[in-house]
Amino acid sequence: MDNVLILRHFEEIEQKVDRLIEVCKSQEATNLELKNKIKSLEEELQGKVEAESNYAEEKILIRSKIDGLLAKLDEISRS
Repeated sequence: MDNVLILRHFEEIEQKVDRLIEVCKSQEATNLELKNKIKSLEEELQGKVEAESNYAEEKILIRSKIDGLLAKLDEISRS
């Protein structure tokens, strides 16, 4: 009788270990998906940061050209 009980306990332990292994594999897969999502979002963010930087540089350049043209117009109007 004791052997049967011991065997049942081993079977229960084995089933629990199998479930834990399944949970771990599932968590690993989820973890990998999340890491890939983070990488994708970081790349997207980097692209947006670069675009924003380019936009700011263009804005400065345009402002500079407008200021130059306004200065020329001012000179012409004073003549």
